[in-house]
Amino acid sequence: MEIRVNLELKAETAPRAVRRGDVIVAIDVLRCSSTIITALTNGAKAVIPVETVREAEKMREINPEYLLAGERRGLKPRGFDMGNSPLEFTREKVEGREIVLTTTSGTKALRRSEGARWVLVGAFLNARSAARKALQLAVKEDLDITLLTAGKRGRFSLEDFICAGAIAEELKAAGETTLSDGATAANLAYQTAKEDLLGTLRRGEHAQYLVKIGLEEDVEFCSQLNRYEAAPIYRDGAVRLWNRQL
Repeated sequence: MEIRVNLELKAETAPRAVRRGDVIVAIDVLRCSSTIITALTNGAKAVIPVETVREAEKMREINPEYLLAGERRGLKPRGFDMGNSPLEFTREKVEGREIVLTTTSGTKALRRSEGARWVLVGAFLNARSAARKALQLAVKEDLDITLLTAGKRGRFSLEDFICAGAIAEELKAAGETTLSDGATAANLAYQTAKEDLLGTLRRGEHAQYLVKIGLEEDVEFCSQLNRYEAAPIYRDGAVRLWNRQL
């Protein structure tokens, strides 16, 4: 059985992957995916993605114990506990907590993926683990895979595209997959960039903006390959670590 690896380039096209019935790997390297993976690895109970600041605030009104986290234009919204920097989500702050997260594109990609049987969260930080879990599910249930890049305000994102290529590299190595042209292009971009991921990411518009507003350490952190062995899954409105979900 050959598993096709598809590519969708922005959050708004997630419903196409849902209609195909694919296993979806949602990718927002800078910084939503990286933040979710880090928070859960550091002991957060769950991350609840929402699209708007008001939606997050309403959820906290109902659940005052929740932490509010997120960004608009890269910065923490007024009244929120945390921003969207993975470096903020230390074990001391998040262990055992449920976190409501709203970001410009990443949480939108997750919410637009609702209806899919399997939605995983991917980044450079967990590229190998995300690929292995996606492939395991696809083989078990005879499904294809979509690498869904969140993009940037509905536009192409360099870092997400290259990360899709890194995950495609892991899927290709398994020998049971056929890459679509889009996934092949992403994989070729990754092969060119992998010797200097940080340097390549720095050339992207969003990375340059984050550096400009003083978040250069976030870019450096998010460029690390396979730092974590984690395959977070989005289901029933929340993202949890795999072993906590099942």
